[in-house]
Amino acid sequence: MSTYQVPAAPASHTAGALRYALIPVHGIGIAVATVARMLDGDADGERARVLSPGETIPYGAQPVLVAETTLYGATCVEQVLARWGSLPRPWLVWIADAPARPVADARYLVRALEGRLAGVARVPYLPVLRAVKGPDEALEHKDVLSAAEKLRRTIGGSRA
Repeated sequence: MSTYQVPAAPASHTAGALRYALIPVHGIGIAVATVARMLDGDADGERARVLSPGETIPYGAQPVLVAETTLYGATCVEQVLARWGSLPRPWLVWIADAPARPVADARYLVRALEGRLAGVARVPYLPVLRAVKGPDEALEHKDVLSAAEKLRRTIGGSRA
């Protein structure tokens, strides 16, 4: 299994500049790295980045949970939300892991959790993620760019 390494935050990061703090609920892979680049746009890690394990959510940043559309992913989201506490409600980016609907149990669980989330943004299955070396290469494909635009509109409204 290969994983994408989370780059260290640039020294120029200020708490107010970061808009999206991504929290992978079941590991970091190409999907999580690509979602981070989708939300970051051309900001070079200033708008969105993946938090390291145990890192606190920077003040003013919108927490974003990232999970695949498996029952395991939905269960991991449930476990994270059970420990969430008084932090701002997070968005869930639910990224398809296959070109099919999520199984019924996963759909029902996410639907039950929606009241504890700021919202759910669904990213379609992107087969190109299986054949790229990294998120920058993935964003060269029109289907990934289209999904990125839709994701930024969904989560950020007119801000993104």
